[in-house]
Amino acid sequence: MSASAPPALSVPALSSANRILIAMIFILGPVATDMYLPAFPMLEHDLGHGAGSAQLTLTSWLAGLAIGQFTLGPFCDRFGRKSPLLLGLAVYSIASGMLAVTTNFHMFCFLRFVAGLGGAATSVAPRAMVRDVATGSEGAKLMSQLMLIFGLGPILAPTIGGFLLELGNWRLIFWAGLGFGGFLMLWSWFLLPDTLAPEKRFALPFSGILQRYVSLVREPLFLSAAMVASFGTFTMFTYLSNAPALFEGILGFSPRAFAIFFGLNAGGFILGTQVNARLIRRHAFTRVMELGMIGGLVAAVLCLIVSATGLASPSSPWVLCVLIWCVTFSLGFIGPNAGVLAMTHHGHQAGSAAALMGTLNWTVGGAAGVLMAVLPAHWIGSTAVGMVLGVLGCWLSDLWRRRLDPESYLSVSR
Repeated sequence: MSASAPPALSVPALSSANRILIAMIFILGPVATDMYLPAFPMLEHDLGHGAGSAQLTLTSWLAGLAIGQFTLGPFCDRFGRKSPLLLGLAVYSIASGMLAVTTNFHMFCFLRFVAGLGGAATSVAPRAMVRDVATGSEGAKLMSQLMLIFGLGPILAPTIGGFLLELGNWRLIFWAGLGFGGFLMLWSWFLLPDTLAPEKRFALPFSGILQRYVSLVREPLFLSAAMVASFGTFTMFTYLSNAPALFEGILGFSPRAFAIFFGLNAGGFILGTQVNARLIRRHAFTRVMELGMIGGLVAAVLCLIVSATGLASPSSPWVLCVLIWCVTFSLGFIGPNAGVLAMTHHGHQAGSAAALMGTLNWTVGGAAGVLMAVLPAHWIGSTAVGMVLGVLGCWLSDLWRRRLDPESYLSVSR
């Protein structure tokens, strides 16, 4: 597109406290996903549907997130960012409280779906708020700052979930969800400003909403950049979904050693986002994004080589661990920049654009779990294959962006 991006407002429109709050809101979805994973065996026993049934509850949650994001976008453009966010947090909190007391498996799945519908607002609203106050390199820098807190989710969620299981049972996890959601709702109610001015809000009929989504899908810069971000999520989900099988089942890590490496790997992602924030002060953020892709592809291919040649084994796992850490580190350069790039020309419809991008993220990222289920469970190279495919997907999506919209490389780089 040849049109330049709308002028950005000053980033300090969000105070430091507001940035922390937005980051905490943004991590609710991943935390609510990861925190109850250790409770799957207990959940299956108590609700009486046997092995594998807990996966259906996870599917219900992910379906709620995907559908909720798709439908909430137009509401964020019509009613501002704050009101839909507060409503979503209220729905999530109430559903979490009901999950803590239900004894029926089918009701549990339904409530998990409802919680996902509410939780979807915590993905749509923060992205739209970032686009409201900044774009280009400033937006990428702000998103990298938010990712500092966002990256703590994978570190803290499984640990908190395990701690709550030691204190009682899986129901405590959902009581905690009620408390966290209620806390965020109250904090947002009193302190978080609405970043979309009333005069910029507008309503669309149902046909107009569909037309808006169709126009977003047809816009090369948006769709290609959103797919870069989505394949980055796919790469991360490949690691997350197969990590217990790889490190504990194949490489023989103890639960403590696995927890330490899990935390170090999440720390690598956080470090990547912060290095990214510094680099984009001096370099075009699209170039920094592509630097992350180069590093990620090299590390992922080396992961596959050391796995296929037997260089990685239970007796010598550290080369593979270092390479996986390098892939995760590189994702800190891809996700924040690609997300901001996708939103660059959509300040007038940031809610819808954020919603569609979130749906794509969860859909493409969720395919990683399907891939890991198809690949041999006891093959050490399964994670490496998924990571190579994920980073290749980022590369192909970015090449598509540069081919269909070559002017974007210069017009939105700074």
